[in-house]
Amino acid sequence: MEILQLIGRVIFGGFFLYNALNHLFMGTDALTGYAQYKGVPAPRLMVYLSGLLMLLGGPSIMLGFEPRWGIALLLLFLFPVSFKMHAFWKEQGDVRLNDMINFQKNMALAGAALVLLAIPEPWPLSLGG
Repeated sequence: MEILQLIGRVIFGGFFLYNALNHLFMGTDALTGYAQYKGVPAPRLMVYLSGLLMLLGGPSIMLGFEPRWGIALLLLFLFPVSFKMHAFWKEQGDVRLNDMINFQKNMALAGAALVLLAIPEPWPLSLGG
């Protein structure tokens, strides 16, 4: 079971690490434009801040290093972003559908992050304690 937990942590945390790199390096301009469209104040700064939360939270989960802090950072990213950027109830048509999908995905990720809190520390096959 320990190896399965490690594989799950790598997949889960890797999702956030990949998206952090997208926010910070590869897709910054596009994400800034989208944040501006959604009415986010200081959109470029918020894209960088959200990227930083994921950059710290994702590897924390992957490595099992200070996982409670990593979970907190990811939740600090997921909840505000979900309600601000993916408020599907305010949209129509394809935008509504895309926002609904992303909102539901983020809520599922938040649920998975909360479930990780039930795993006693130190996590098996981890760097932390």
